[in-house]
Parts: sequence; C-alpha cells; structure tokens
Amino acid sequence: MTDLLAELDKELAAFQPKDARAEESRARVRALLRSRGLAAFNRSPEADHITASGFVLSPDRSLALLMHHRKLDLWLQPGGHCDGNPDVRAVAAREVSEEIGSPSARFISRAIFDVDVHEIPARRSEPAHHHHDIRFLFEVDPNEPLPGNNESLALRWLRIDELAAATDRPSVLVVRHALMQPDT
Repeated sequence: MTDLLAELDKELAAFQPKDARAEESRARVRALLRSRGLAAFNRSPEADHITASGFVLSPDRSLALLMHHRKLDLWLQPGGHCDGNPDVRAVAAREVSEEIGSPSARFISRAIFDVDVHEIPARRSEPAHHHHDIRFLFEVDPNEPLPGNNESLALRWLRIDELAAATDRPSVLVVRHALMQPDT
C-alpha cells in the first residue's frame, strides 16, 4: 500500500462511526482499498470505487444544502468520482464547488465526517455498482448565490430539523443526527 493509501487507511481506522451503517461501510471501504489499491479511485462502472462528497452547512449549523440529483432523482449532498485522484479531500472540495457553483465553500473540519457504501443502479450500458463514499463537512454562507450545475435539478437550503421532509435516506440524515445530538 502506498503512503497515501496507508494514511487514508489509518484515518479510516481512527474514524468514529455514528451508526452501524457507517461502521459496515468503513470496513468495506478499507477492504476495497486493500484489494484494489490506487485502482479503487478510478471511475469504472464494472467495479466498485471510491467517491467523495461534502455536507454543506450554514455557518451557524442550522441549515444544510441538498441538491436534487439529476440522474438519481434523489436529494443528496454534493459529491462525485475521484477519477483516479486518491486525495479524497481535494475531490470532495472540487465536487462541492462544482456542483453548487461556489468557489467559497470551505472545510469545517478536515476530519472524515462519515463513510457510506451505496448501490448505484444500472443505467443504460452501465451495470449496477457501489460507490464507497468518504464524506466531509463544508460551510457556505446561505445568502451567497448558488447557481449549481447540470448535475442537479435544484439546490435547496433546509433547516437541519427539516431534512427528513426531503429524504428518508439514513446516509443523508446522518448529518441531522450528528448536529441535533452532538457528541459530548
């Protein structure tokens, strides 16, 4: 394992999962890194691969930004493929910036916030596969204009306690649970 992969594996080992979903996902991501090495960061619908995303919050942590994903027709946090780049923080920052249309998005913390493995359904010539998503927290001023990009149908700021009105996905609601019941 290269130094970069070994460092990411070390961070994943130290990551404190917030629920059983994240615990299982962490184990699966670590296994993928060990079995595929740097190839795990390549976009290939024939093989599971690493992605990175970011939950975007308001500075006062009362709002979260979700995007209505065009291809999946779901309300999700911005994120995407690593395209061969094993620097998951840089990928998450790039994806957040591109998908919401904001160059001012900044990390709240550089620590891994969440890990989630989820299936991407078969579509056209692509078979079903899994994204092994490593997630971070970002901050953006909710008054900043956010034009989004062609990957989303809409962007919406929601109060943390209103997220369940947009989605029932535990992998998205993890941010609500973390902020409404912070660790002491």
